[in-house]
Amino acid sequence: MNTISDFFSDITEPRESNKRHKLIDIITIALCAVICGADSWEDMEEFGHTKKDWFERFLELPHGIPAHDTFARVFSSIDPKEFQQAFIRWVEAIRTVTKGIVAIDGKTVRRSRTKHTSPLHVVSAWAYENRMVLGQVKTKEKSNEITAIPQLLQVLELEGCMVTIDAMGCQKTIAETIIAKKADYVFGLKGNQGTLHDEVKLYFEDFKDNPYDFYETIDGDHGRIETRRYWTASHIDWLSEKGSWKNLSTIVMVERERIVDGKTRNETSYYITSLPSHAREVAQAIRGHWSIENSLHWVLDIAFREDECRIRKDHAPANFAIIRHMALNLLRQETSSKRGIKGKRLKAGWDTEYLARILKG
Repeated sequence: MNTISDFFSDITEPRESNKRHKLIDIITIALCAVICGADSWEDMEEFGHTKKDWFERFLELPHGIPAHDTFARVFSSIDPKEFQQAFIRWVEAIRTVTKGIVAIDGKTVRRSRTKHTSPLHVVSAWAYENRMVLGQVKTKEKSNEITAIPQLLQVLELEGCMVTIDAMGCQKTIAETIIAKKADYVFGLKGNQGTLHDEVKLYFEDFKDNPYDFYETIDGDHGRIETRRYWTASHIDWLSEKGSWKNLSTIVMVERERIVDGKTRNETSYYITSLPSHAREVAQAIRGHWSIENSLHWVLDIAFREDECRIRKDHAPANFAIIRHMALNLLRQETSSKRGIKGKRLKAGWDTEYLARILKG
């Protein structure tokens, strides 16, 4: 509980008047409520009243539990950039050193749309080995990821990491930012990069004379067999744009073959990376990237019902997204229970001792 107060007590008070409840009390109750299953301001108020005796042990609560209108008003007004910066400082304090794969990807909170605004789109950084959200930046729509990703990278500690981004973020300036942070990159390639995609594709079509490193994985269950084949090559001085991409050293081709109920589906993807031509290492980075879909985005939708959230006013959607990320990080770090995220949320709501253990990070 001390760590929450240490990192979020300095957030600028957004209220000019009617400050009956302390800002840190409001943030703490909101976080605890979301950990335990709250999805709305009304849920936060109800949770606060239910656990009032417990909260009084460590919060001042000068005027009791805030009303749901107070939660809504405060989170609509807090500066999301300042809230994000506090979140990142807090993550740095509770996690071990980030290493390995850091996946960057965006997600849209679909029901945050209003008649006059687009739905909230959040670009997040997910540490594969730490299983934590490292930070996030809000954008108005997916097309703005190109400008949001450098902002996010600038505030993260990434030295020694492999940063993976899909084709939307395959940009020269983003590569430069990652290398400046003393990290490596793995970018997906599509037709949005002019001739680069076509040159890489044509190169891999000639298998006989080119030196490749190769790696293959096969797995399957419940009638599904998936084979992934990875080829990497670093003899790429011929690549017309090689000098334009900071530290570009390897190109990659991935073939995926899926057999489901006797039906076969094939697809081929291409990548560029600053990593050396070690197919197994590159394969781990590419596979690890998809953990942001399975371990973050999917969990936010299924366990936290994020896509159903109707919080829409002003800064509230962005700030509520940060609270969800805080809750998910704390739930991931608590390992005494072998239940999934949804089960841990239920247990925390029933057992304040378990909730207190989660809050300790």
